[in-house]
Amino acid sequence: MWIYDKKDWPNFIWDDKALASLLAEARHRQGRLLGKMEALGFPIRQEASLNTLITDVVNSSAIEGERLDTDEVRSSIARRLGIPLQNDKPVGRDVEGIVEMMLDATQNFDQALTAERLFDWHAALFPTGRSGMHRITVGAWRPAEAGPMQVVSGPIGHESVHYEAPEASRLDTEMTKFLAWFETDLKLDPVLKAGIAHLWFVTIHPFEDGNGRIARAIADMALARADKTSSRFYSMSRQVEQERNAYYTQLERQQRGSVDITSWLSWFLNCFSRAVVNAEETLSSVLFKAELWNRINPDPVNERQRLIINRMLDNFKGHMTTSKYAKCTKCSSDTALRDMRELVARNILIQNPGGGRSTSYRLISAEELEQSGDGVKRK
Repeated sequence: MWIYDKKDWPNFIWDDKALASLLAEARHRQGRLLGKMEALGFPIRQEASLNTLITDVVNSSAIEGERLDTDEVRSSIARRLGIPLQNDKPVGRDVEGIVEMMLDATQNFDQALTAERLFDWHAALFPTGRSGMHRITVGAWRPAEAGPMQVVSGPIGHESVHYEAPEASRLDTEMTKFLAWFETDLKLDPVLKAGIAHLWFVTIHPFEDGNGRIARAIADMALARADKTSSRFYSMSRQVEQERNAYYTQLERQQRGSVDITSWLSWFLNCFSRAVVNAEETLSSVLFKAELWNRINPDPVNERQRLIINRMLDNFKGHMTTSKYAKCTKCSSDTALRDMRELVARNILIQNPGGGRSTSYRLISAEELEQSGDGVKRK
């Protein structure tokens, strides 16, 4: 028997006392992070939210084994939010679809979640009407002719069935109950509601494909309601991706268990807390970027130097060299060397050990910037 076969389905129960301290800690960390962000200027909050949304989209797909181009995701989100980018990249339909869904869930969190809205999300995820090479029903609940909806692993002929979703004939009734519950104010803590919604939706598994990504979008929508803001500063999808094995283990255990979901909610709250704590890494990088430019801007660098500094701040792979600089800025090697020596003199770039043709440079670190007192040297 699966959880939906139990007579009390879907009347979930949980132990409030067992979850009280976990929920209090999660909400405390959430409030502290949001308080920090509220104290910052709009450009920094916008940058942090953009980075979080990118992380959310990339990791939600990665959980399903789909690897998206981060630069494409950045370009798609920035364009939709009206954020200018120096290097806008052409975006494929697969990226546009999931970005459109995630932004609708988080930016329009206060709008009702309906079947029609879910159909639109599903259609955005599968614009060609196919999942890989297979044609699927898009923008509607999975039909009976699609056969049993199973979560399996293992080689062909020796698969292990981890879960089998309710029959297609039950979907209208099941989803009507779910959507009515999601939009009803039950005085339930929104973070708990996010955890329940995720489990409930993915257990119904109403679509032929894309259920995991849509379940995480629904959870993010509930969390945006908890935050009371469309700005995103922590990523549950990133944390779930990091804990993917535990995530699937918890899901399978609960879907094979009873309607007492204390164990699932305990894991969800712990995962949520870790997501908030890890968000401080993103916050730190954004704060460093803002502080560096605050030190530079009173005596501005030239446009070539500005381009290179921004490139190096945006997860640039490896170290900067004269040839890379010249190629990125389309200037001569002599100009590149002159620009870089000026950035070294201003303590913006640090020359790495070694010389000659192997000479390379890195950006000053956050720790070095903090220890430098007045920071970046003026010309």
